[in-house]
Amino acid sequence: MRRTVLITGASSGLGWGMALEFAARGYDLALCARRAERLEALRQELEVENPGSRVEIEQLDVRDPDAVFNVFRSFRDAFGGLDRVIVNAGIGKGQPLGTGYAHANRETAETNFVAALTQCEAALEIFRAQDAGHLVVMSSVGGFRGLPGSMATYAATKAGIASLAEGVRIELRGSPIRVSTIFPGYIRSAINEDLRRTPFIVDAETGCRLLVRAIEREPETACVPAWPWAPIGWLLRNLPRSLAARMV
Repeated sequence: MRRTVLITGASSGLGWGMALEFAARGYDLALCARRAERLEALRQELEVENPGSRVEIEQLDVRDPDAVFNVFRSFRDAFGGLDRVIVNAGIGKGQPLGTGYAHANRETAETNFVAALTQCEAALEIFRAQDAGHLVVMSSVGGFRGLPGSMATYAATKAGIASLAEGVRIELRGSPIRVSTIFPGYIRSAINEDLRRTPFIVDAETGCRLLVRAIEREPETACVPAWPWAPIGWLLRNLPRSLAARMV
């Protein structure tokens, strides 16, 4: 069993929910995010509900590459190793290109792809030295193909990180290091609360329980929830553009 799990972006949303679920299953947790006060509140909740789990926290802005490496190494040293790293931190501030929101699109790209790349680098540095580990990259069903408007940059970043994970997975095939790409559908959280259309959305508790269940299987790829997002994913990849744009 992989016992020690590092989760980035743990101060809210899916990161928070997955931390609760992993702790309930007996894992030790290394949690990091920008908002230190939220992390401390999460640690206190976890220690009350799951006193058998060890919880360590570190404040981290994933867009600071030196800080990412330092925090990951600090967690490794504190626990004597890391078994699983979940690259989860992300934002959804994108707007249609050319409409005066270049700063929001750039921030989305830097957080969701460039910073995710840094997290993968830091995790794999540790896993290669250990010759073991499980890297989990949180993509999105929105990354299955290009999407219009405010989703354009977000979808591109999620496609990019999924492609990156696939390349690493191919490279490390046959090794003790596993790489999983998770494609969540709509799970209720702050990142999608302003979206007008959220088909087949599930509540955070259900969604995070299904995410952790999928991650524990260590698949190469998984849509969560599998129904209806696995078949929808196929449709998104293959439908004409005019129809695909209406589905997400």
